[in-house]
Amino acid sequence: MNPSNTEPGSDVAATRWWAVGSLLALMLLCVAWELWLAPLRPGGSWLALKALPLCLPLAGLLKRRMYTYRWVSLVVWLYFTEGVVRAWSDPAPSRWLALAEVALCLSLFVACTLHVRWRQRAVKASALGAAG
Repeated sequence: MNPSNTEPGSDVAATRWWAVGSLLALMLLCVAWELWLAPLRPGGSWLALKALPLCLPLAGLLKRRMYTYRWVSLVVWLYFTEGVVRAWSDPAPSRWLALAEVALCLSLFVACTLHVRWRQRAVKASALGAAG
């Protein structure tokens, strides 16, 4: 069994689903925001394509690839920055969606960070248990 693919505890499993749920919600928000809820132009905007890069890590998160959790926790800051800028500069309906984007980005970051931390801790504990 590959230790990088093991999932030792329910807390680690919970962070996995938390990360996947946050990512899917962020993808849905990006598309709905730019096509229906508050697009930049009537009828939708090409800015909805910003959701496409979020599709890339989904398979890695579902397959529990540690590398994916690590780089997603860095990439999510691009979306966080966009959310902060648009929350500061956009009018009311878009401002609230931008704040939702910020919240989802923070949720995804925390989920990925806890997943990596708790999974590494579990691997160390199992290694110590096997050695002892």
